[in-house]
Amino acid sequence: MTEAVPSLPPEIAAIDLADTSIALSIDATTYGLEALQAAGYTFLDRAYVILDRPSPERYRVTLAPKKSEGELRAQLTRLAGEFANELLAAAYRQRLQHENRALIESVTMRTVAGAMGPAEAAPSLEELEAFDFSAEAFEDPLGIAMSWEEKYGKKSPPSAGEPPPSTSSDGEEGPR
Repeated sequence: MTEAVPSLPPEIAAIDLADTSIALSIDATTYGLEALQAAGYTFLDRAYVILDRPSPERYRVTLAPKKSEGELRAQLTRLAGEFANELLAAAYRQRLQHENRALIESVTMRTVAGAMGPAEAAPSLEELEAFDFSAEAFEDPLGIAMSWEEKYGKKSPPSAGEPPPSTSSDGEEGPR
């Protein structure tokens, strides 16, 4: 059996204590489906959310808490109020996104284009084909481009009387 919520009109919200749920009737001309889905998504951690469209001009949102927290009627009323607030915020975010779509796309395109570097920096296929890869390597004053073998060479095995060198946990030789 359903009962009205004291703080809301009966045509907008109804509590069903037997099903431990509250049903909200939402105007489809005021709130879009995307806003309803966004608001419902934020409640998935604490309530079961069912979105329905009983008529073309109305949505029905049914919320059932996952955990009982105190008096059920108060919990359902609080859940409905929080959902209404989140629905309003989601609709506003959606409106802002729609109004600023061109700006968002422009900033995103500039960011991606800037990350790719200037267009003239990439050599063409003809330039790559003509490039001589057999030429001497670039200068490396810090010795960064050296292979391990060139830099350290192969270690000779210790003689019979010497203990083997100790190694640390990171594989480097030296004191522990």
